[in-house]
Amino acid sequence: MSVSRGEAPLLGVVDYTVFALMLSVSAAIGVYYGFFARSSGADDYLVGGRSMSTIPVSMSLIASFISGIMLLGIATESYLYGMQYAYVCLGVILSSAINAFAFLPVFYDLGITSTYEYLDMRFGRSARLLGSFFFVTFTLVWIPIVIYVPAVAFNQVTGINIHIVSCAVCVVCIFYTCVGGIKAVVWTDVVQTVFMFGGVLLVIFKGTADVGGFGVVWSRNLQSGRIEPPVLDPDPKVRTALPSLVLGGAIHWLAVSGIHQMMIQRYMSLPSLSKANRALCIFTVGSMCLVLICSYCGLLMYARYFDCDPLTTKMARAKDQLLPLMVADSLGGFPGLPGLFVASVFSAALSSLSTALNSMSAVVLEDFWKVFFPSRRLSERQTDLLMKGVVVAVGVLCTALVFVVEKMGSAVLQMAISLGSMSHGPSLALFTTGMFFSWVNAKSAIVGSMTGMGMMGWLVIGAQLHQARGNIGFATKPLSTDGCLYEFDHSQNGTVAVPSDFCTSEVWAVYCVSYLWYTALGLVTSVTVSLVASIFLRQDASRPDARLISPLVRRWLPPASRPQIYKVVEMETMPAVEQRKVYDPPDNALSQ
Repeated sequence: MSVSRGEAPLLGVVDYTVFALMLSVSAAIGVYYGFFARSSGADDYLVGGRSMSTIPVSMSLIASFISGIMLLGIATESYLYGMQYAYVCLGVILSSAINAFAFLPVFYDLGITSTYEYLDMRFGRSARLLGSFFFVTFTLVWIPIVIYVPAVAFNQVTGINIHIVSCAVCVVCIFYTCVGGIKAVVWTDVVQTVFMFGGVLLVIFKGTADVGGFGVVWSRNLQSGRIEPPVLDPDPKVRTALPSLVLGGAIHWLAVSGIHQMMIQRYMSLPSLSKANRALCIFTVGSMCLVLICSYCGLLMYARYFDCDPLTTKMARAKDQLLPLMVADSLGGFPGLPGLFVASVFSAALSSLSTALNSMSAVVLEDFWKVFFPSRRLSERQTDLLMKGVVVAVGVLCTALVFVVEKMGSAVLQMAISLGSMSHGPSLALFTTGMFFSWVNAKSAIVGSMTGMGMMGWLVIGAQLHQARGNIGFATKPLSTDGCLYEFDHSQNGTVAVPSDFCTSEVWAVYCVSYLWYTALGLVTSVTVSLVASIFLRQDASRPDARLISPLVRRWLPPASRPQIYKVVEMETMPAVEQRKVYDPPDNALSQ
């Protein structure tokens, strides 16, 4: 069946077989690492014994960070608003540079498993629990949406039952994450990254050929204004201006890839900082490539539907259905190819879920059990049961929450996605104040982050409510139905096109600020309040150890606070050519 005739295409048996093959390969990897190459101890289960290889970890970073929401969302962004978002790649480069020089060396040299161990060393237990709370809350809100969005998109376009596919995906993911640990997660991520790139590139090549070649794609999008130079307007209310994309985008990417547990845990699985930096470079390039090719998919969608917008005709009932609709229409005559794209989108969802489950087990073990029960040391068997129990429990909870998300409806779903940004800025602020401002103590840092959390909650919820009421809107690029070859209900078409940005007079200007600045606003607010609070709240007599301060500012510490950071020793259990940085700290060096 064809979209051009007004019919929604369905997947066939071969397509379901390809999708099932992806799930089967993922499960087989879990079986191998769970029963034939078993993990020994928490260190092996959570960080792979800190001896994993750079390439698979790099691919795991890409797969974990790129969710199905991002794959579908970036394409929709280009279709509706043009290619401005692609300039966020400049912000990605900036965030990676900051991470490499400012944050990653501190985490790596400390040899931690949980990111929030740093907060305990720097500020104490309360800050550690606050950071862990931010992570747990964000994960439990975000992961069900990561599973739900691609599932509902394909359900409404291709007929795949959302309950069956979401449960199947979650069960397979829980299985291989539980039995195989991080090694299974990383290697399934490798397979899923191949599916992601393969599926999206397949759509690009076939779709471009269908519309008449790259020249047609370029000319149609150029004429519609979708291909344009970056907008240099410094006004923060401009939705995707270059300053917002570079500065706001860099801070957002730093928060979700530079200090986030799901990312740092993978860096910590590598044996040296140099390999971690190489993995960071590969991750940066890979993420930029996915952003660019997904942006091109949006341009390709417009080239195909330039005179018959599926959103206006209600062929696509939600924006995230545009890309799978085009895929099924373009590849429907080739059995198995639509299934490959389905597998690519759900691969992104699987990798995000598996990474979250593995990271959650690390946080529960390191930041909750060891903090609240320091005297109850677990045996290796008990530790293994605790970690796997957390994976199963959180996985089941996330699967159940998918059904809750389904009942919310699209407006609440949009709000839930935006709510995730509430914790990014305040969480990044805890690490920023800890690593860059040696005089800020625990009370000041916590007050700052809690204030930032409250302000961002007020801002994000308020902005979403005003958008839902129609008080705020952003201009879309031209859309048309003049060339539609099928009948549709003109009385209910309700085009999604918006001629220009608007923010009514009854809306306070701060609610009109671009979403790209949300994380930056949370960071600046939290850090500012922390610095001001440090003036009034009693300071600790001792300064933090230099190892807890970013290398970018260590040079300005008093000489007495700058001990030898580390020494290189040869490990007896490793080959002679392999060396590892370990600490030889003085007594109570990291105590507060």
